Amino acid sequence: MNPNVKPAGRYNGFAMLLHWLIAALIVWGFALGWVMTDIPGITPTKLRYFSWHKWIGVTVLALVLVRIVWRATHTAPALPGSMHGWERLAAHVGHAALYVLMVAIPVTGYLYSSAAGIQVVYLGIWPMPVLIAPDTALKGVLRFVHIALNYTLLTVVVLHVLAVIKHQLIDRQNILARMLPFGTPRD
Repeated sequence: MNPNVKPAGRYNGFAMLLHWLIAALIVWGFALGWVMTDIPGITPTKLRYFSWHKWIGVTVLALVLVRIVWRATHTAPALPGSMHGWERLAAHVGHAALYVLMVAIPVTGYLYSSAAGIQVVYLGIWPMPVLIAPDTALKGVLRFVHIALNYTLLTVVVLHVLAVIKHQLIDRQNILARMLPFGTPRD
C-alpha cells in the first residue's frame, strides 16, 4: 500500500442512516410509481398510491438536503488506496450524479403535480405551496422529464451497486463496510 494514501475508512452512523433510509425510500417510491401508473382509471387505491408516492418524494428531498449539508460539513472517508484513478473519478462522478438526481426527481415530480393542478398535501395534513399554475403543456414536459430522470437514476444506482460488488468480490476491498456499521474497510 502507498504510505501517502490514507487507508479506507467508514462513514459515521448518521451518514449510514441517511444513506440506507434514502435508498429504501427511493426503492419504495420507484416501485409505487411503477405500480400506480399501471392501475387503469381513477380508483381509491391508485389515488392512495399517488399520495404515498408524493409523500415519499417530499421526504426524500428533505433527507437529501440534510445529507448534502452533512456532506458539506464532513469529510467523506478515503477511498481504498488501491483504487485506480479512473475508478476514483467514476466514484466521484457517480456520487455527484446521484445527488443531482435525488434532488431533481422530487422537484420535477412536485412541479408536475402543480402543473397538473394537483396540490401536494404532505402526509395528508400539510398543504405544500403551489409553485406553478396549472399548465397542460408544461405538465406533459414535466411528466416526461420526471420519468426520464427516474430511469436515469435507476441506471446510475445499478452501476453504483455493480461497482460495490466489483470492489467487494473481485478486488476484495470490502468497500461495503464504508456504509455498514460492521466489517472493516480495507485496501
